[in-house]
Amino acid sequence: MLGKCFGEFMGTLILILLGDGVVANVLLKRSKAEGAGWMVIASGWAFAVMAGVFTAIACGSSDAHLNPAVTVGFAVMSGHFAKFAPYLIAQIAGAFTGAVLVWLHFLPHWEQTPDQGLKLSCFCTAPAIRGFGANLISEILGTLVLVLVVGAIFSKAVADSGPASGLGPYLVAALVWGIGLSLGGTTGYAINPARDFGPRLAHAVLPVAGKGPSDWGYAIVPILGPLIGGGLGGLLLRAVTR
Repeated sequence: MLGKCFGEFMGTLILILLGDGVVANVLLKRSKAEGAGWMVIASGWAFAVMAGVFTAIACGSSDAHLNPAVTVGFAVMSGHFAKFAPYLIAQIAGAFTGAVLVWLHFLPHWEQTPDQGLKLSCFCTAPAIRGFGANLISEILGTLVLVLVVGAIFSKAVADSGPASGLGPYLVAALVWGIGLSLGGTTGYAINPARDFGPRLAHAVLPVAGKGPSDWGYAIVPILGPLIGGGLGGLLLRAVTR
C-alpha cells in the first residue's frame, strides 16, 4: 500500500503542477501565455491528467486514481473501500505539493498581478455564477461523467483485456479534455476534491504576494459535489457491469 500511495502522491503532484501551471500561465501578468484562453487551459489540464496517470503508474500505483472521487466511484462499484483513506491522504498531499511548486515557478508574476481573484484561480476553482445548488449540480454531473466513462473505457464490454498497453492514460486525458470543453465553464470543473482542497490550502498558507482570501465558503462544493458524483458513477457502473 505504501508504494501505491507514493504513486498516487507523485501522480497528483504532476497533475497539479501542470494543471494549475497552465492556469497560472494564462492568467498571470507578464506571462508569455497571458490571455491564451479556455482552450489552452482545458488542453493543459488534459495533458496534466495524462502525465499524472503515467507518473502514478511508474511510481507504484497501477490504479492511478489521482482523485478521491474516482477512488470512491470504484470503491462503490467493487464494494471495497480499504484504499480510500490512504489514497485520499496521498492525493491531497500531492496536490498541495504540486501547488507549492506552481507558486515557486511563477514567483515573480504574483506581485505583477493585481487581481486577487486571478491569483486564487491559479490554485483552486470558483464558479462563474455563484449559487450553491447549481454549482453543486455542475460538479456532480461532471464527476459522474468522469467516473462512468473511465469505467466504460476499461470495461470488458469495450475490450475483454482493457485498452492496449499504454493507451489508457491518453483516453482518460481525452475524456477530461471533453469535460472541460463541454461542462467546465460553470464551476471550473474541479471534479476532484484533492485537486481543489490541496491547492486552496496551499494558497491559504503560502506567502503569495498580494493575495486575498482563499474563499473557504465555496470550498465545500468542489469537495461534496465530486464525491457525490463519483459515488453515483460507481453505482451506475455496478448496475451495468453485473
